[in-house]
Amino acid sequence: MNDVRTLHVEEITACVARLCIKANTLLPAPMLGLLQNACVEEPYDPAKETLCLICENARIARERNLPICQDTGMAVVYMDIGQDVHLVGGSLEAAVQAGVAKGYQEGYLRKSVVADPIRRDNTGDNTPAVLHVRLVEGDRVKLTVAPKGFGSENMSRLAMLMPSDGLSGVIDFVVETARLAGANPCPPMVLGVGLGGTFERVAELAKEALCLEREGPHPDPFYGALEEELLERINALGIGPQGFGGQTTALRVRILASPTHIAGLPVAVNMGCHVTRHAQEIL
Repeated sequence: MNDVRTLHVEEITACVARLCIKANTLLPAPMLGLLQNACVEEPYDPAKETLCLICENARIARERNLPICQDTGMAVVYMDIGQDVHLVGGSLEAAVQAGVAKGYQEGYLRKSVVADPIRRDNTGDNTPAVLHVRLVEGDRVKLTVAPKGFGSENMSRLAMLMPSDGLSGVIDFVVETARLAGANPCPPMVLGVGLGGTFERVAELAKEALCLEREGPHPDPFYGALEEELLERINALGIGPQGFGGQTTALRVRILASPTHIAGLPVAVNMGCHVTRHAQEIL
């Protein structure tokens, strides 16, 4: 029998606060690498200059501990909680929300959350965050904070396709989503694509795909080839960085697939901007 490890929720609050600041000021190394490569390889001068300015902006944010983007997003928090962890000291939900409030206050990050979608009163501390909790093996807690700006979020789409639509239907939907988005999501874009599951699960998959840590191809060669095809077709749209044209409309496409019902083919695209951010820590 495994020993139970005790973790006080104050540690979760402190961790979430750190991650809110880190995610908003430090672009993940793989993303920065993609931008730097695109800056070198982009042949169209206005697009090349734009990419270089984006890289310079990321450098200044990192060196001066400033937000990479003025839209510091709505916080999305993922927690993988080991089943051998005993949380003490109060409510987990309250601890996470306190961490978001603390991080956005101490990091001087913009507060962008309204309490009601119609009446639009600002909550004043960027809470509540969206919290996803999953119980896993072990005695650790993995925390991921992914601030989501809404220039890109607003361009995301979901479709309940029929199985008869097949692979071509999925490809057409993803590419059309990028085309319709145009310059609105602040390209170069990152696309998280969810396939399968149910109506709500496919949207979760698309968002989770934006936080994938892997830098190489998809572990399933079928989906690896599909990611490459989608990236090629989206870049062929010619939207380019910030809509100025060129070959760099998207930096990468990441797919997460899940089992689904025999009668359905759900597909969702969660759009990310060139500041597709997340930060992670294990307690």
